[in-house]
Amino acid sequence: MTIFNSHSREQLRRSYADAWAKRVAHAPLTPLEALIADVIEAHPEYQALVADAQKAEDFDAAVASPAENPFLHMGLHLAVREQVSIDRPPGVRELQRQLLASQGDAHQAEHALMEALGEALWQAQRAGRPPDEGYYLAAARRHLEASGRH
Repeated sequence: MTIFNSHSREQLRRSYADAWAKRVAHAPLTPLEALIADVIEAHPEYQALVADAQKAEDFDAAVASPAENPFLHMGLHLAVREQVSIDRPPGVRELQRQLLASQGDAHQAEHALMEALGEALWQAQRAGRPPDEGYYLAAARRHLEASGRH
């Protein structure tokens, strides 16, 4: 989402805290805040962190593994939701539909795409090149095949 390009890490984290505070207060949300709040709502384990804006801003990812970084995790959810909404890369929406049909759970289907996206980003960073959409889709297909129903 290009809206985040000019934000610092602290500003991004504050946006999570602000969106969650509005959701909890039943205040009106922008469309982006609603997306963020929906992701937080699906993760009760992160709600205490984002409920405290200062704690969210001060979270030290350096002492957490990537698997323990709630902002990375939630950011990947947002990225996948955006990709599916615009079907970019082409075919990701259909893969999400197939994963959902196979796994029977939207959150788990999203996690399969997130794992594939994370793998594609890691490969790109390791190789010093832009992410490969074909690699990403192939990794997502592997998750679909591993689910055993397609």
